[in-house]
Amino acid sequence: MSIDEIIEFLEAQGGVLTHKPEPGDGSPEIAWGDVFFFYAPNGTVPSTAQPFATVVTKDYPDDRGSRLSRPGAFRLNANAGRAAFARWTGHDPQESAPSGVDPSLPDTVMAHPVYGNLGWLAVVNPGPRSEQPVRELLRTAHDLARGRHRRREESRSR
Repeated sequence: MSIDEIIEFLEAQGGVLTHKPEPGDGSPEIAWGDVFFFYAPNGTVPSTAQPFATVVTKDYPDDRGSRLSRPGAFRLNANAGRAAFARWTGHDPQESAPSGVDPSLPDTVMAHPVYGNLGWLAVVNPGPRSEQPVRELLRTAHDLARGRHRRREESRSR
């Protein structure tokens, strides 16, 4: 899957705001070129919500294991919840991850190398082997984000 295919798929889910930081928009330079997906049916970036999925196109100072500095490399990250995390990794996010998992392995669903303990999953350069799982994980992450949004709205209206 390309980055554009990921964007198209998520935007088709409804209520998705795609944020692509770039020079001059007030975003930190390190985020330029990355993509952040929010559940935001009103079209504005929520002040309290985190993205439910991201696409990272470069290494970050605390996150170099995926080797995203390689030409054409990117990593899709999804907050698909504890159940999906356990299904794909074989352990709860709060447990120590098994050692020996190469975070740069392409087309493989794995715990996020930095945010795995928060239940985030990651796929470097999603391809044919991970395309269907990625679509499932993104649908789940979207559904969970929509549920969080609804609960926040309900609590505000009380």
